[in-house]
Order: sequence, then C-alpha cells, then structure tokens
Amino acid sequence: MQSSTPSSSYPASTTSLPFRSGTSITSNRISGEDEDPTDTTMTVPAVSSIFLDLPLIKDSHLETTSSEAQDETVKECLPFLTLQNFEPENLTEEGLPRLQRAKHIKFLKTSIEMTYPKGFTPMDSSRPWTVYWSLVGLHMLGEDPSQWRDRVIATAQQVQNPDGGFGGGAGQLAHSATSYAIILALVTVGGKEALDAVDRKNMWHWLGRMKQKDGGFTVCAGGEEDIRGAYCSMTLIALLNLPLELPPDSPARVNGNETFLTGLPEWIQRCQTYEGGIAGLPDSEAHGAYAFCALACLSIIGPPAKMIPKYLDVPSLIHCLSSLQHAPETGFAGRTNKLVDGCYSHWVGGCWSLLSAALGLVTTDLWSREGLARYILCCCQGDRGGLRDKPSKHPDAYHTNYCLAGLSAAQYVAEYVVPEGENSSETLDDELAGIVALTAPFQWRIERESEGPWSEEVKVMPVHPVFVVPVNRVKECHDYFETKSGF
Repeated sequence: MQSSTPSSSYPASTTSLPFRSGTSITSNRISGEDEDPTDTTMTVPAVSSIFLDLPLIKDSHLETTSSEAQDETVKECLPFLTLQNFEPENLTEEGLPRLQRAKHIKFLKTSIEMTYPKGFTPMDSSRPWTVYWSLVGLHMLGEDPSQWRDRVIATAQQVQNPDGGFGGGAGQLAHSATSYAIILALVTVGGKEALDAVDRKNMWHWLGRMKQKDGGFTVCAGGEEDIRGAYCSMTLIALLNLPLELPPDSPARVNGNETFLTGLPEWIQRCQTYEGGIAGLPDSEAHGAYAFCALACLSIIGPPAKMIPKYLDVPSLIHCLSSLQHAPETGFAGRTNKLVDGCYSHWVGGCWSLLSAALGLVTTDLWSREGLARYILCCCQGDRGGLRDKPSKHPDAYHTNYCLAGLSAAQYVAEYVVPEGENSSETLDDELAGIVALTAPFQWRIERESEGPWSEEVKVMPVHPVFVVPVNRVKECHDYFETKSGF
C-alpha cells in the first residue's frame, strides 16, 4: 500500500511551525523552546494554526505543474504568515503587521501624478483604470481624492468619445470597462463639475448599441459579450440615472417594448457553471471576478434577497467561492486549482456582502475575515509601498486598490436596507416589468465594523459594496442625477 503521508517537497523544518499563544519574537525571528527567553522583546497573541500549518491532506504521488506551483507559493508565504519576516515593532498588539499607510499613499500618489516613461506606452489604454485604482485606494487610506478633481475632469474630457462612452486614451474606441473606470473616478472626486462632465444622452445611445438580443452586453462595438460588459453597463445606467428604455437604434429593440433589463437576469443565470461558480459567458469556466460581476449586476437590477436566489443556485455558488480561500495562505484564488492572488481579496472577498444580503444574514462561518486580512497585511505589502499579488510579485495600482478593497470588506459589515413596501406580495417578474429607475444599489449602508483584530494601525475606510467607491459619493451622485430623469 502506498503511503499517504504528505509529500517530501515541503521542507521538514516547516511542517510544524512554532508560533502559538504567548510565543516571544526577537529581532526578526521567532523564539522557539530552546531560545533564551531573556532576549524576548515582545509577546504576540495567539495566531490560529489555520494560518501556520500545511494542509493536512496532500497527494504525495501526483505531481503536476499546478501542484508544484502551489507548493512553491505556500513556501513563499509561510515566512510572512508566521511573522518571521517582520520586526516586532512593525506588529500590532493583535499580531498583525501594521498597514504601511504612508508608503502606500506615496505609491498611489506617484501612480496618478508621475510622467510615465516610454516603456509604459502600451498602458495608455488603461489610463482611466490607473486614475480609478489610485483615487479609490487613496480614499481607503484616508486621503481626500477631491484634490484631483480638475485633473480627473480633464482626463475624462480627453477620452470621452463623441459617439458616447469613454475610451482608454484620447481618440480610442469607447469600451464599457474604461467607461466604468472613468465614471467611478468622477464619482470618487465628486462635485457638480465632475458629474456634469459626462454626456449622458450619448452614453445612453452608446449603451443601447452594446445591448444584445439575448439579454447581455458587448464591451465595445464588435467586441466580446461577457459578464464584465453587463456589470459595467448596469453600473453606468444606475449611477447616471439613464432611462431604462432602449434607444431607437439599439439592436436589441425588436418588439419595441424592450428595456436594458430585458433578458439580462436570465443571461446571467446561464453563466453559472456546474461547479457553482460564475463564468464570463455561458458555457465557459467559472472565475471569482465574474462571480462578483454577476452578483453586483443582479444587485443593481433589484433587491439582492429577491434577485440573487431567483437567478442563481446560491448554495452551489457559496460552496465554490468558499473553496477559493486557501489555507495556510488564507487569501483567495480566482479559479479552482489556481494560486492565491491579492486582487481576489476584492473580487471574491467582495462577494460576501452581496451574498449576505441575499441570505438575509451576516455570513460568519463561510469565509475567514481575519484570514483574508492576515494574507493582505502579511504577504501583499511591498517594502517601498503599494500592494501586490503575493510576496514574489511587484506592487501596482491595480493590486493596491483591490487588496485594500478586500481589507475593507473584511473589516466592515455592509447591510442592505429594505425600503418600505419592498416586501410586498407583488411577484418579482411584475416588479421587474414595472421598474422605471434602478433604486436597489442605493439602499446600502455600512452598519458597523466586523468582529476582528482591527486596530487603527490596520484600519481602512469602507467602500460601497456594489460600486467600490466612497459610500458618501454614491449618495451624492444618486441625489444629483435623481433630478435628471431625461436629458
């Protein structure tokens, strides 16, 4: 009979890690039982073995490229998770590395203000994204993004397409992803001037051309149809309070009574896969980021407690998303049998508020908030500022924003406030047929901090669970455009 013991690819010295309750640490190392206790500089509270021990079950006789990469990732992360790579003075009383706030602020300010060298020319089409990632990241770190309002407005004017929508750079094709990014950047800096920078009528016509007969949205003219297009498009329609009626030139306008919502929930439903996750389009592979897009899109169309259970198999989805949180890393992977990555701290970690609203409860046992925060703070902080995928990767604005958003999701409880009359006896189909404005995404509030080791040294500001921008700016945007039912 073949042995079922763990593979020897793990070094023996790490199969049992000594960091437990009351462990003393001294100058960048953990003091074991044989150490002289007199040189202890601080005592750190208990760290759960979940974050310290190797998986109990491991197939030692099936080596693949994926399994080898997973083994290397665990080896890479363990010295950070066990705090061996941190000086005692850089830890909180709860045993977490401090959030290097000042360094991250400097990193993001550089990202948004620097003149990029020629090597970054291919990134020109991502200009709206860099602006959005940097501004929302700065908000979560406690900075006021409104100081960049004039520059964001100028950028938006440069990339706005005369036929509607926003491109990645001046003169580039309008795309729902870059339109989403620049609108969220304008919402983040706030103010009438920023909100008025959008040509809403042309945006409405452009989105009408993206709407497809099968219910979904393409991301650009002649582009792919996927769940990103659906979420980005519905975000634009909701925030800008655009008419739900399709414009006359929409290819999806067949019978004359179609709206932007026609067939969309059913199209999203077809994106759920056999393993419970959500694919980018029907009959494709499930991905954590697409799960967020689907949940957020349904939560824009209507109340999460009605929309999500009607169109998705929630137990299967929860099972799939829960399985993406790995131990001992305790961050999230994006797909089954893939590696942990800091950006999924948001793309998967951000799903739980939406699922909690769908279930009508705060999920406490389906995922580990502390585990996610520990991965972000231990493994994702760059020495010179910025956050990253994992310790061997370089920080960038994308990972910085979404790592911080994941940390925010771990630290706060977002609750959907059911408006008066929403629990009426009217069926959901009747409700959807009668929708004249999208109100559901504006019913969220950040109720309180979650239970966890959240000292001021690791705390970030909350963001809206659907739109991922400052909560107060969403209200400002909604209040402003609520008075503009037409053009």
